[in-house]
Amino acid sequence: MNSDKYNLLFVCLGNICRSPAAQGVMQRLVDERGLTDRFYIDSAGMGGWHVGDLPDKRMRVHARSRGYELTHRARKVQSRDFDDFDLIVGMDASNVDELRDLAATIEQQDKVVMMGDYIRQYPHYDHVPDPYYEGSEGFELVLDLLEDSCENLLDRILEQNNIKQ
Repeated sequence: MNSDKYNLLFVCLGNICRSPAAQGVMQRLVDERGLTDRFYIDSAGMGGWHVGDLPDKRMRVHARSRGYELTHRARKVQSRDFDDFDLIVGMDASNVDELRDLAATIEQQDKVVMMGDYIRQYPHYDHVPDPYYEGSEGFELVLDLLEDSCENLLDRILEQNNIKQ
């Protein structure tokens, strides 16, 4: 981790669909806004079933059609993540609850937020649903939700941390 950067971690269940997609979407936003040198963005999963794997092929295909290349290798959330990252973003309530349970201090718990809190264009969604057992529409929905919520999350981070573009 780099203390000169804002360190942002996205978390889902297995780190092969939602969180690597969020990482890719946020990285492109940061790059487009000229903030690449101000952010470190990563993703992880609550479970270790897919450690070392690329994101799910279906997610990579759908992401690629929108111009995102998802090359992250899956990893499991580690206790040091709570020290290394400024903000940890869970994709759904279950992820957030588990992350808060893993946090060793109140300060670490306060670093955990839910991605759904930043969704604005899709008011019927309060979380980013897992597309793993869905068809193409599930992966497209996840990308729609992430494009919306990542932009709102980035704006909030910039505002709260007085980061200039």
